[in-house]
Amino acid sequence: MSDTSHGEHGRPPTPAERWAAFRKSPFLPATVLTLIIAAAAGLFAGSYTYAMANPTPHTIPTAIVGAHDQPGARRFVAGMEKALAASLKLRPYATLGAAEEAVDDQKVFAVLDVPPGANSVTLYVSAATGATVAQVLVESAEKVGHATGVPVAIHDLKPLQKGDPRGLAIFYISLAAVIVGFVGAIQLSVQASGLNPLERIAFTAVYALLGGFVIAAVVDWMLGALHLPFVESWMILALTMFTSGMVFTMFNTLFGRWAMIPTWSLMVLLGNPSSGGAVSWPLLPSALGVIGRWLPPGASVNAQHTAVYFSGHQHAFPFLVLAGWAVVSCAVFWTWRHRHPGGREVRPAHAAP
Repeated sequence: MSDTSHGEHGRPPTPAERWAAFRKSPFLPATVLTLIIAAAAGLFAGSYTYAMANPTPHTIPTAIVGAHDQPGARRFVAGMEKALAASLKLRPYATLGAAEEAVDDQKVFAVLDVPPGANSVTLYVSAATGATVAQVLVESAEKVGHATGVPVAIHDLKPLQKGDPRGLAIFYISLAAVIVGFVGAIQLSVQASGLNPLERIAFTAVYALLGGFVIAAVVDWMLGALHLPFVESWMILALTMFTSGMVFTMFNTLFGRWAMIPTWSLMVLLGNPSSGGAVSWPLLPSALGVIGRWLPPGASVNAQHTAVYFSGHQHAFPFLVLAGWAVVSCAVFWTWRHRHPGGREVRPAHAAP
């Protein structure tokens, strides 16, 4: 007697049935996530390597004071542009004081002073404006001065703080604020998914304020790596964390569980290498140098950099960029809050007996 008890269950599933079962299983998102993580690892390494492995100047805004039409000055400038394979983009100023003010306003990265009647030049760099740019200028100026026979004296108008000899501390604290900012929003979406929209925004603001305070306190009070204008630096870090958290919340509203992909791409793959924190913008590929100033990481670095080294010369632009991203993110989240995977039902109160 033949065994037919298994019926349809006895035949192997068709490819279409296997695919349908796979799509309904947790293995599909796990497989997609595995591929995305692998790709993200390569893109992460590639984006930083592309931006930082071989920094090359394109144009370096430079103030020039004095008799810049003298033969020695012309030889030196021509030699510098040849050595750098870039234009110095000279901007004449009437006095050294006016040129130093332009450095404080971060309009120029260096000052070239040419005394009348002298066959020598003085190059003033500003490590605080851009440590990598200052390093490139100093190395090139020493070689060019020797090659052209023009004596060069080099001074640093704005040296870096002793606890930050490479000028990277501001980049690191801004990076911490960016990453912890959206990781905090991720954890709220997982661990506190029942938060309603206003509650979610409020908790994002609270952890941003606390997180910004702790970052500033650790770097300044505990480690002494940077002497910060504490309240201003704290508020910049808090605004950065809040903006980063709300950017993830916006993408979580628009893309659901895949929100990490656009968040990571915007804030880490594109935003951090182009921020100017590790490599100053004149040394970045030109497109990154322009884009970076309009993204939250670059705005955070710019605002923090000015607060620490150029007190009294703060610009509104980086704050407008951070606030703009925060407002847009909050507006998108609020407008389409019904699509956000979190929240809870609000039940009407029981009528009084």
